Amino acid sequence: MTTAPPPRRSDATRAKILAAARERFAADGYERATIRAIARDAAIDPSMVMRYYGSKEGLFAAASEFDLALPDLARLPRDDVGRILVGHFLDRWEADDVLTALLRAGVTNAAAAERMRGIFRDQLGPVAAAVCPDPREVPRRAALAASQVLGMAMARYVLRFPPAVEMSRAEVVGWLGPTLQRYLTAESL
Repeated sequence: MTTAPPPRRSDATRAKILAAARERFAADGYERATIRAIARDAAIDPSMVMRYYGSKEGLFAAASEFDLALPDLARLPRDDVGRILVGHFLDRWEADDVLTALLRAGVTNAAAAERMRGIFRDQLGPVAAAVCPDPREVPRRAALAASQVLGMAMARYVLRFPPAVEMSRAEVVGWLGPTLQRYLTAESL
């Protein structure tokens, strides 16, 4: 029986730093999160954070790597695209604080906003292209879809507006699904 080698200490330290950074960025946002607080949360010296990531920006970039794991919409029934996509985004927001941290940070920090734009451009754009009837409109339609899911995420998970928080999953999907459906699959105006 072959056993895997034990993880290197540096890998474990990096993992602790990233976990602490994700939690701190989610809780405090980019501007208020500090290297010292993150190091304290990870139970390490702040110099170790700098050694591995170089700067707060470098740490944020590493901590904000995120795969939206979007479904292949081309393989789904065309009439279900909006509903399925909204449900998927709700699952992602509720399962991982990284998106919440990115959203909070993106409001006040240019680098975080660029990171969020990159994630949605690189990951939502190709998904939108699979169902959009006019290839020239893919960026615009992906932006419209992003505006809806990001708006709901801001209201539900960041600002915690009671009506948005109190809505059931089925209600959110019921309200936003048709809008995303129209944005992604309707014929051009």
